[in-house]
Amino acid sequence: MLIWKMSIIAHMLLVHLKFLMKMSLQHKFVEFIPEKVEEGILYVSIEYCTAIHKCVCGCGNEVVTPLSPTDWRLTFNGKSITLHPSIGNWNFECQSHYWIRNNKIEFAGHWTEKEIRLGRENDLERKTEYFEMPEIPKEEPVIQESQKSTIWQKISKFFRF
Repeated sequence: MLIWKMSIIAHMLLVHLKFLMKMSLQHKFVEFIPEKVEEGILYVSIEYCTAIHKCVCGCGNEVVTPLSPTDWRLTFNGKSITLHPSIGNWNFECQSHYWIRNNKIEFAGHWTEKEIRLGRENDLERKTEYFEMPEIPKEEPVIQESQKSTIWQKISKFFRF
């Protein structure tokens, strides 16, 4: 009976340990994303402005987070990584939603279809604003006094071949 109880306790501890391990990610800086993305590792390619990891829900999907002013921002404090904003896997069946803060996973609330649509619209609006080039008014060129030709310079130019 004691061995059976210890076996159950050991199993519960193992399940709890696996759960805790899933609650954080290790980070690994790489030039190229490896062919086989391992669970529990956030791969970061600074050269290609990309981070990738396996979905933390356990579904096995690879989550790609492009790093740019209009996508995700990565912060590395010398020890851990934070991605901002949250990661919403709306195209996956799991539709998991979470934050990666200081290598820790913080699950966020489930979004409704309306919230997902509004989030996508906000993303598109933010990108459109960012990439729109402001119209620069055309001005007449200003000729400074030092750039004005003297009469002798004008005569000299006239006689040059």
